[in-house]
Amino acid sequence: MPSSRAGRPTGGGQGDQAPAPAGGSGGRARLGWVTALVAVSVVPWALWAAVRATGTEAGFPAVALIAFTPYVAATSVVPLALALLTRRGWAALAAGAAAVVLLACVLPRGLPGPAPQADPRGPRMTVLTANVYFGLADPDALVRLVRERGVDVLSLQELTRQSDDALTRAGLRALLPYDVTHAGTGPVGGAVYSAHPVEEAGDSSRHEYFAMPRARVLVPGAPPVEVVSTHPMPPAGSGAVAGWRDSLRELPDARPGGGLRVLAGDFNATLDHAELRALLDTGYTDAADASGDGWRATWPSDGSLPGTTIDHILVDRRVEVRRTSVHTLPDTDHRAVLAELSLPRA
Repeated sequence: MPSSRAGRPTGGGQGDQAPAPAGGSGGRARLGWVTALVAVSVVPWALWAAVRATGTEAGFPAVALIAFTPYVAATSVVPLALALLTRRGWAALAAGAAAVVLLACVLPRGLPGPAPQADPRGPRMTVLTANVYFGLADPDALVRLVRERGVDVLSLQELTRQSDDALTRAGLRALLPYDVTHAGTGPVGGAVYSAHPVEEAGDSSRHEYFAMPRARVLVPGAPPVEVVSTHPMPPAGSGAVAGWRDSLRELPDARPGGGLRVLAGDFNATLDHAELRALLDTGYTDAADASGDGWRATWPSDGSLPGTTIDHILVDRRVEVRRTSVHTLPDTDHRAVLAELSLPRA
């Protein structure tokens, strides 16, 4: 008879086990560490994108850090690449979403808007703004820039009496003889100088913070244009954020259908700050953003930190931005911003 053992496996008894997968528990641990690393790498960019998209930079240091969003957007491909290389699909989706949000926020400001449709007969006005750094900026270099660029209106921040005198000696008032000037000590002063007659507009006195003079400029052939030398408080610490927010909210809104306004100065805010975007939403256009020059950093000019764009010229949306440029001045930590504008006819 056939043996009862026929057909039974010939190797091993009941205690035999199937071979363990290569790597065993050590391989699983390594996979877990990779997953954790990928997850941790995605979180900072995802959180930054959420804060930027929702405008919830409520306090310090978030208010200060959000100014560096363009750099975060530029590096947002790093966690996405890591997730794709390690085949972590869920992480790739999260990283990709964060990258899309961040890049959508910053890419448009480097792309020019539609070509200006201004009336070719509309009056032109060239505006220059500069923070003169406690009045220490080189007056001769500033006056030379005004002369060479045909500046009609100059907005200055941190103007002292000594720097106002130095600018006069350098020939500024021969070029821009009209002004609304509130020179002060340290960083508190400001001024608007003009080639055209001006009237002081509204309350230009310094309140709780810095001076922000307001001048109604009478440009021939155009409606009066109110120009504000803008200088909100910097959000330099947890105790300064409330003052920063209050001084930004103190700036006048645009007036669709009303008088023309231009805000020019050191805003201590970038287009990534919700407070500045709220001001733009009232009817202003950022001149550099409109011309595709919105990536140009204006502070600090000495390279001590990655550059941010906190100096702006905001214009009423009825004003056409023809071109903008950024200029380095000696002895100040800010770059000057220039905008060539076309005004509606009166």
